[in-house]
Amino acid sequence: MSTTPSSARPVFPARGSHREARRIGALLRTESVGGILLVVMAGIALVWANSPLADGYFALRDLEIGYEPWHLRLSLGAWAADGLLAIFFFLVGLELKREFVVGDLRDVRTALVPVIAAVGGVVVPAVIYLLVVGPDPALLRGWAIPTATDIAFAVAVLAIIGSHLPSGLRLFLLTLAVVDDLIAIVIIGVFYTDDLNPMPLPAALLGLALYGALAQRRRGFFHRHRFAAWAILLPIGVVVWALVHASGIHATIAGVALAFMIPVAPDDAGADGSPGVGLAEEFEHRFRPLSAGFAVPVFAFFAAGVTVVGDGFVQTVTHPVTIAVVCALVLGKPLGIVAATWITTRVGRIRLGDGLRWLDLIGVGMLAGIGFTVSLLIGELSFPAGVAHDAAKTAVLGASVLAAAAASVLLGLRNRRYRAIAAEEEVDDDGDGVPDVYQREG
Repeated sequence: MSTTPSSARPVFPARGSHREARRIGALLRTESVGGILLVVMAGIALVWANSPLADGYFALRDLEIGYEPWHLRLSLGAWAADGLLAIFFFLVGLELKREFVVGDLRDVRTALVPVIAAVGGVVVPAVIYLLVVGPDPALLRGWAIPTATDIAFAVAVLAIIGSHLPSGLRLFLLTLAVVDDLIAIVIIGVFYTDDLNPMPLPAALLGLALYGALAQRRRGFFHRHRFAAWAILLPIGVVVWALVHASGIHATIAGVALAFMIPVAPDDAGADGSPGVGLAEEFEHRFRPLSAGFAVPVFAFFAAGVTVVGDGFVQTVTHPVTIAVVCALVLGKPLGIVAATWITTRVGRIRLGDGLRWLDLIGVGMLAGIGFTVSLLIGELSFPAGVAHDAAKTAVLGASVLAAAAASVLLGLRNRRYRAIAAEEEVDDDGDGVPDVYQREG
């Protein structure tokens, strides 16, 4: 039996650098606003789709525009899912590459717990879904619906209720969601690519290579000139996106591939000697408002409009897909994340840091049950229009609300506890300018 002192054991979540903490803080603020817009737009769509004017909503969603010879005559709903979400996945790709190249995930020991937790949060919900729907082959295709976490929605909830929660917990949620998105990207690319047409792929690869060469060799130019990326890289990216779409591969994969071509490492150090900002981080700063403030809310508007009133209401809410997705997101997500985390910390002899308790991680697991954006996308890819399609959307919306409510209660109570601890730490009875709690800790 090991006699390694507890102080020498790895700590989870790891305390990131000051630069990383600032970046995470800025990301939280941006995603919080985007999450609120997402909820507002989804609410508008839900109300409109169940109002006497519902025909107008569905007519707008199904309105087709675009150029048919290029396979781009799509409904507005499809443009939102295939086009606007490519912007969202471009940002996801930038975040993934940055985390694995220069972020906290470059260290295997730091990345181990959230990566395994994310895998647990994907596998357990999928298993629960399959167990609930049973052997019906028509419903099995939806197994991946409850595997994704909506980072914008989850962060919005966390920002509202978690003002005093430890920064390590926030970083764990973001890291978990980043890895979760990577798994979702792989799932979409592998399991939801139908009618593959390989003819456009060589041209797409050539366009991607040109895009990458320009981004790598002229990184300083694109860094200094803000509109150069819009004038040069964006048209090439649109062509790559269109070719990938024509190939039958879901076009959001193009967003990730384009992001992976953007260099992460900075060219020069900052004026104060600190590390400079890489082009990937610069692009994140420029384009995240477009994703969080426009692309994702518009997608939510077109995806969330499902009829939940009328004669089909009982049939929808009692449908096996509805029950399976709700159980998988609300129960399976926290169960998978916490169980995987517990096993990893026990096997790896990793101790919780920052005064965290397992209740905190259960709360984060509940937040991860908010599956909104990517779950709605996978629901659309899983089922054609019909009862199962509506059931999947209804389940994602309902489960996300339930998960957010449950996490808000638990993390709200934990936030009050951490607020009390912070107030105690500020006490300085002897007047030496140092909080007494730090003196007691030595």
